[in-house]
Amino acid sequence: MSRPASPGPSPPAPPPLRSGEAGARSDYRERPAPAVGGTLWVRPPRPVPGTARILPDGCMDLLWSEGRLSVAGPDTRAHLAHDPPGRDWLGLRFPPGTAPLVLGVPAVELRDARVPLTGLWPAAEVRELEDRLSRAAAPGAVLEEHAAVRLRAAPPPDPRLREVVRAAARPGMRVADLAERLGVGERRLHRRCLEAFGYGPRTLHRVLRMRRALVLIDAGRAPAEAAHLVGCADQAHLSREIRTLAGVPLRELRRSAP
Repeated sequence: MSRPASPGPSPPAPPPLRSGEAGARSDYRERPAPAVGGTLWVRPPRPVPGTARILPDGCMDLLWSEGRLSVAGPDTRAHLAHDPPGRDWLGLRFPPGTAPLVLGVPAVELRDARVPLTGLWPAAEVRELEDRLSRAAAPGAVLEEHAAVRLRAAPPPDPRLREVVRAAARPGMRVADLAERLGVGERRLHRRCLEAFGYGPRTLHRVLRMRRALVLIDAGRAPAEAAHLVGCADQAHLSREIRTLAGVPLRELRRSAP
């Protein structure tokens, strides 16, 4: 699908898998956006139409394209983005749990959705920002700065969410153990995760586990070894998770890679 006064430590984002786009081409560029703890990314126009498979990553993106701002909510499955030729994209990807503070709505309200920013922010604010982006020599910096101002004005994040992300990224996470360690009930933990991430801790764990496995496979690890390292029962377990979350088997997903 992209992020620079620092709001304090942010939850660690999962390692990117080709920046979230399966089969992403070399024209895709990204850089850190430390003001919101995330990533700014740019994808210039392409000469032919195409479809990108955007994999779930626990994150949300603020998108700028064709003079309009929109939001990509947290995905529970791969999103197929159909692009006409000549369309460029700028994105600000927030790490897990940060976007709701900037956008002002619970993440679960945007789950598996792509919505205009005018549906979330005052229309006048969106129009002014779109005008600034249209005139800016560095629109990424403008988008990042505006998001950072909103983040600084938001209530401070729940520090326990950082531990949720850390735990969800580790093999063998048990929700009951996590809830006990954080001093909350499982139902309350689930509600907080819905607000912050768009889904519960188990789904976040599955998403981050898949992402980590694909990074390992990209780096040359055998699928069976990657399955063991990320805490899947076996390679078949990992294969089922990839098919469910990515929408295609691992072999087809890797065939689409550059």
